Amino acid sequence: MQRLVKLSLLIIISLPTFAQTAFNANGRFEQLESTLPTPNSYRTASGSPGKEYWQQRADYDIKVELDDINKKITGTETITYFNNSPDELPYLWIQLDQNVFEKNAASKTGDTGEIKTGISSRTFNDLTDTRDYGYKITAVKDVKGNPIRHTINQTMMRIDLPTPVKSGGSVSFNIEWNYLITEYLSRSGYEFFAKDGNANYFIAHWFPRMAVYNDVYGWQHKQFLGQGEFTLNFGNYKVAITAPNDMVVGAGGELLNPNQVMSSTQLKRWDKAKTATRPVEIVTQAEAEAAEKGKPTGKKTWVFKADNVRDFAFTASRKFIWDALQVDVEGKKVWAMSYYSKEGNPLWGKYSTMVVAHTLRSYSKRTVAYPYPVAISCHSTLGGGMEYPMISFNGGRPETDGTYTENVKNGMIGVIIHEVGHNFFPMIVNSDERQWSWMDEGLNTFCQFIAEQEWDRNFPARRGDPQNIVPYMRLDSKNQVPIMANSENIMDFGNNAYAKPATALNILRETVMGRELFDYAFKEYARRWAFKQPYPADFFRTLEDASGVDLDWFWRGWFYGTEPVNQAIETVEWFGLDNMDPVAKKETEKAKAVAKQQTITNIRNKTEITSTFVEENPDLTDFYNTYDRFATTETEKKKYQDYLSGLSADERKSITEGKNLYVVNFKNKGGLPMPVIVKLNYEDGTEEVLRFPAEIWRLNDVQAKKIIPTTKKVVRWTLDPYFEIADIDTEDNAYPREPAQPTRVQLFKAQPRSYSGGQNPMQEAQNAKKSGAVTGSKN
Repeated sequence: MQRLVKLSLLIIISLPTFAQTAFNANGRFEQLESTLPTPNSYRTASGSPGKEYWQQRADYDIKVELDDINKKITGTETITYFNNSPDELPYLWIQLDQNVFEKNAASKTGDTGEIKTGISSRTFNDLTDTRDYGYKITAVKDVKGNPIRHTINQTMMRIDLPTPVKSGGSVSFNIEWNYLITEYLSRSGYEFFAKDGNANYFIAHWFPRMAVYNDVYGWQHKQFLGQGEFTLNFGNYKVAITAPNDMVVGAGGELLNPNQVMSSTQLKRWDKAKTATRPVEIVTQAEAEAAEKGKPTGKKTWVFKADNVRDFAFTASRKFIWDALQVDVEGKKVWAMSYYSKEGNPLWGKYSTMVVAHTLRSYSKRTVAYPYPVAISCHSTLGGGMEYPMISFNGGRPETDGTYTENVKNGMIGVIIHEVGHNFFPMIVNSDERQWSWMDEGLNTFCQFIAEQEWDRNFPARRGDPQNIVPYMRLDSKNQVPIMANSENIMDFGNNAYAKPATALNILRETVMGRELFDYAFKEYARRWAFKQPYPADFFRTLEDASGVDLDWFWRGWFYGTEPVNQAIETVEWFGLDNMDPVAKKETEKAKAVAKQQTITNIRNKTEITSTFVEENPDLTDFYNTYDRFATTETEKKKYQDYLSGLSADERKSITEGKNLYVVNFKNKGGLPMPVIVKLNYEDGTEEVLRFPAEIWRLNDVQAKKIIPTTKKVVRWTLDPYFEIADIDTEDNAYPREPAQPTRVQLFKAQPRSYSGGQNPMQEAQNAKKSGAVTGSKN
């Protein structure tokens, strides 16, 4: 409880530095040396690549055909693998990610689930589909055509080289394969439109790809179970894609033969798009709708190249509208493009390519300048998205009448920013997604959060703001795993790999480090590890190295732990400096004495006792009947003047200004230490915000008492006034406590049960306009 205690100036001056009895030794603030890997010549203690850092490289020359009738991919590839490691390699590992769809794949046989009230048709079809999915590897040969022994282990294939590839050497070999394309399942496949009998294809992890061999794990050949994504090498790609000649093909690379696959009209539009300020349709909606009704008369081969990329994906459809715009990104012209069928309009034609352009600018400013010649957004199924170098597949679809909700619009913009943003994490800063999803999803979601605010003020971002992570942080620790958990072992993937790390980085930027220090360190991380493969320690160490801020306590709490943030103000003690003025002191004592006389007995006696015996007999009075014990004597006045003359000018100023001292008792109820931000509301209506670093908990991680001097009286204390630290319980953040508010109940009249699908706001507005009614709008 807040109370005022007067302290003499001499006692205050002689107080030693305020210290607390240690509750914890305190492991929360110890360094992470024993947890992080030992620095070496490959990865330094500063978080930068070492002088002997190395990484492998794989180049691909691929020829592939899309069979629209049988929904099938058939391809041949030549892989040239460069062994830049110090080791001799007797065998190579290849990723066969399409095998995740085999009926006996570990992703299926090891999956669990239950049926409660029903089952979706999508899940039912997936469970009962008997088609023979997965790679059919028809040949593995050396460049002379000789077969190479190989062994397939689920989603991995080992190639046993006839001669080990030596350090500094290279080897080339050929693979032939085919597989049936699945319906679109989160990352790749096709979407079929029964109304017009056509399909949009989104073809990804479609060719056998080299696994990574590095200084951290050796071969990273952890099986693909569907959640942990991809660990890949950089390399140069040349890809020839053959498809029906009425299809539009887009890919994550530069088109090498536009004159052979585009009409003269399309080429003119292409040239126009180079200088346009808004997207130019290379293929219009009318042309796409006409193509939907036609039939192919042959085949066409689109040839692309992509240099220094870690993967390659493509899209194809006769339904596609195709628009493009060249945008200036850090002084370089980059193509921003979108492919979408009419089902995506009007949203996609208005927003997609403009969002791509905005994303490239926003991310480049905070990381590294976008290095590639193109960035593409494709309209895939109803929700979600997936990323590959220079191309992404994104959801967001209006109603069939062209209207849409605000959530659909913002969701589409958000997912395009997110998936295009993946070009930076992990396509440029090439983290190991199979092991650490947060290193691409979390960092990317954080950059997405900033880009969304730069897109539209007060954009309703789903992830990044500390308030949004609170429901997850409230969960029982048994229902959480640390951020530092393997990708396949994460229970709540969206919160753990995306939202929590993004929120942590936002808190670092806004609260712990400040924007200037954080932005510099984050950009330095991107600069150091662009086109290289970082691991968590490289990120942690770089941010500390470039900012000069010790963050081991933060990594330990947010990334290695599952405790929540829950701070509280337990008590506030109020102390005032006693100025020793006898006049003021006696007046205060008199006021207290008078107040104490206001008892119910005395109040009633004033009217019921008309006169006392002494009042009726004044001869019974003496000295004490007229003595004023609250009057200041001359002796007391002289002593006070002597006291003042012995003080310095500063000491006299301190006691005359009426300083207040508050001892605030903060509690860390959640366990996760964080900075303490407290707002002081003063008696005169003004306010002030004080910030104390997380180190306030370093000697006692449960309780921290803080002496706070003020010149004005504080009437209210509020913790975390700007919702910065993801506190899971704000009921105890104010002192004095907020009065309890009643739970509101609604009075309603019982109505018979009925159902109405309802209308979205655009439909309501259109109908209102037809009827002449007025609808609400934002000012």
